[in-house]
Amino acid sequence: MQKTPFLRAGHFLHYSMSDSNTTNFTNPSTFILLGIPGLEAAHIWISIPFCTMYAITVLGNFTILFIVKREPSLHEPMYYFLCMLAVTDLVMSTSTVPKMLSIFWFNSREISFSACLTQMFFVYSFSAMESGILVAMAFDRYVAICHPLRHSAILTNSVVAKISLAVVLRSCIFTLPYPFLARQWPYCRTNIIPHSYCRHIAVVNLVCADISISSYYGLFNLFSVNGMDVFFISVSYTLILRAIFRLPTKDAQLKTFGTCTSHLCAILALYIPDFFSSLTQRFGHNVPRHFLVLIASVYLLVPPVLHPIIYGVRTKQIRDRLLQLFFS
Repeated sequence: MQKTPFLRAGHFLHYSMSDSNTTNFTNPSTFILLGIPGLEAAHIWISIPFCTMYAITVLGNFTILFIVKREPSLHEPMYYFLCMLAVTDLVMSTSTVPKMLSIFWFNSREISFSACLTQMFFVYSFSAMESGILVAMAFDRYVAICHPLRHSAILTNSVVAKISLAVVLRSCIFTLPYPFLARQWPYCRTNIIPHSYCRHIAVVNLVCADISISSYYGLFNLFSVNGMDVFFISVSYTLILRAIFRLPTKDAQLKTFGTCTSHLCAILALYIPDFFSSLTQRFGHNVPRHFLVLIASVYLLVPPVLHPIIYGVRTKQIRDRLLQLFFS
């Protein structure tokens, strides 16, 4: 069969899905990322908040890593998990945002097939790691509040390392099917991805085969990973609240609950955009495409930019060290 040439960066300006070529090309060498379809004229303006949030993400998370490394009193399980969260946020945002900005600023829309699958793996694996780390932090809060005298005995450095390894392995194992399935499918119509990054469902929509297994696995992954994580976090906080309400005074209850507020804010910053983005991508058939792509793109930056702000403002130990760093 004669191969149809791939579309290059200059060929997609007047592209529409109805005009796409229908000849098969099983192994595309490159994909074309459109950015935010329908909002191309506003790409420069869209890039301003994206660039600002990315700069805050990098600066904020590196600052947390620096402060925890420098301050021996912060070498505790909670702050080890916080450092893992900072690294995860840095990797997840860096795997996508620079490419988005190159699309917005320089019209550099091509991405190789292998790079696209690699980006897909990094986005989904580190998103799952982020969720797993929040579960580990919930467990840390549970032990600190419900078993304060045994906290250091239960959460030793060895246990923290094993929990961290389990979080990483689980994330990688559950994410591997995404690029594996994407590599196996025969592609057709076009190599143009109407998205700002290689989101799994956006890539497999270019496949000329039944992609039900990919769609079902995406839902399975959403509910088995994030759903189970939300369940374990809910159980932890149910036990935490029960312990807090047993405290003798209102002041003691508020002070103890205050140690959990940063973690609760981080949970909301991750799961609300995550579930909203995932469900609208699958069931928002009447929602404009540019809105879906914009929401999915912003989601990658909301948790990474909020986490260092939340922990920098709400956690007294980090806030005090930060003030010492700048004003000492």
